[in-house]
Amino acid sequence: MKLYALYFSPTGGTKKVLDIICSAWDCQKEYIIISDIPQMDLSIAFNENDICIVSVPSFSGRVPQFIIPILQRLHGNKAKAILISTYGNRAFDDTLLELKDTMERSGFLCYCAIAAVTRHSIMPKYGAGRPDSDDIEELKQFSVQCRNILNEPFSSINVPGSKPYRKYVSLPITPKADRRCIDCGLCYQKCPVHAIPGNNYRKSDTNSCISCLQCMTVCPQKARHVNSLILKIAELKMKKLCSGRKPNILFLPPE
Repeated sequence: MKLYALYFSPTGGTKKVLDIICSAWDCQKEYIIISDIPQMDLSIAFNENDICIVSVPSFSGRVPQFIIPILQRLHGNKAKAILISTYGNRAFDDTLLELKDTMERSGFLCYCAIAAVTRHSIMPKYGAGRPDSDDIEELKQFSVQCRNILNEPFSSINVPGSKPYRKYVSLPITPKADRRCIDCGLCYQKCPVHAIPGNNYRKSDTNSCISCLQCMTVCPQKARHVNSLILKIAELKMKKLCSGRKPNILFLPPE
């Protein structure tokens, strides 16, 4: 048995949840960054003895759209899948449903799923400190439950969501670099949607940018930032939706 952990974690929160869940598994593990898959073998194939934990953040209540065609390239061959959608203390809406549909079309058997709260990637005041000690304990218990369920005959899970999926709307928040930029090009290399021009690392294509903020996370000079006024307006608009402690929600097969 081998455990594959596939993830997209532009600001670190999704990877943190994934690491907690994977820590309960005592087996060989391989971590794969989803945005790196296009540079790998385009026909990545799994088998029925493999376990795949797929962890993505919820963007506007959906799977980040560039991820869908990448996951469609995979060949599940009845590999066992555990699905994770992280969300920034607002809601995950159709994310798990879209992820489940995509993985099933690629030949995976989706045994378990969880919507887990992390610090909001754009507005970190919401969900600050998550996952905390209570979350960590809950995530570890979920992982143990998954291990037991994977030893049972397959039974499909139900996850919430609607079809057609909700409209995907990107926030108008596009990072740009200031004079601290040293033109190292790391942001250009790591941008999952190629929104940073190869001839000018200090800018971003507003039409391509998905506001994931990975470029800000990887910048060694902390030179990239977003417009503080737009961010403040967004925080005020989201205050009611993102206030209070939102729960982690587990989805397991019926007993």
